[in-house]
Amino acid sequence: MLKVAHSPDADDAYMFYGIATGAVKMPMPFVEFLSDIETLNRLALEELLDVSAVSTHALAYICDRYYVMSVGASMGEGYGPVVVTAKEGGEIKYVAVPGRYTTAALLTKLALPHVKTVEIPFDKIIDAVRAGVVDAGVLIHEGQITYQRLGLKKVIDLGEWWREETGLPTPLGLDVVRKALGLQTAKAVAEALSQSIKYADENRVEALRYAQKFSRGLTLEETARFVDMYVNAYTRDMGQRGREAVEELLIRAHKAGHVPACHPEYI
Repeated sequence: MLKVAHSPDADDAYMFYGIATGAVKMPMPFVEFLSDIETLNRLALEELLDVSAVSTHALAYICDRYYVMSVGASMGEGYGPVVVTAKEGGEIKYVAVPGRYTTAALLTKLALPHVKTVEIPFDKIIDAVRAGVVDAGVLIHEGQITYQRLGLKKVIDLGEWWREETGLPTPLGLDVVRKALGLQTAKAVAEALSQSIKYADENRVEALRYAQKFSRGLTLEETARFVDMYVNAYTRDMGQRGREAVEELLIRAHKAGHVPACHPEYI
């Protein structure tokens, strides 16, 4: 029985729509587990998941045990997690991040090496920033497109910073499959995910309505906007440029002393 995991977010829900509805078959029976990305990162670190969405940051610790699927990546072309504040001025010292192994946390450390990061669950970061518990916070998921209506201001878009630094897309999340399953099964899983995304594209309205259930208050139009941000050409096939982005992030992070060396294997 395959243990298949992804985040309960609109973009992941869209990607897995074909599988979730039974329109696309996995290569063997499976159980589905949904949780926030940091929980999935930590479960993958213990090799407790067969197939999972993970942060690219977390890949550095598991690339000897998991293949990276060329399908299912979450990458932003010049955009990504946003550091926001409620302050009118002054020093930004403490920044909330949505988990130690998230790519948002890693990008914050690379872009803002002078700040101290504080781990806070992703859905509590806005509250912490508005209450002044921290000076700023890194927003992922739908918070990236809703923070302004709450009176928060952008300090830096980490995706913009990454593109200025490298010219590459921001490699935020990946889908991985456990190597112990064997290469044939791993490739079959990747093909199923590819077909699931294709099915969602072919049934876009229904897939977006399904994804909206996971969007935490977004309208259907906003859900579509968010899905299109992170279910894009790199999701359907990360290609050589997507791989370069993954490897550039891991190399820079290793040189900065944040992660061990990692040599991903792609399927």
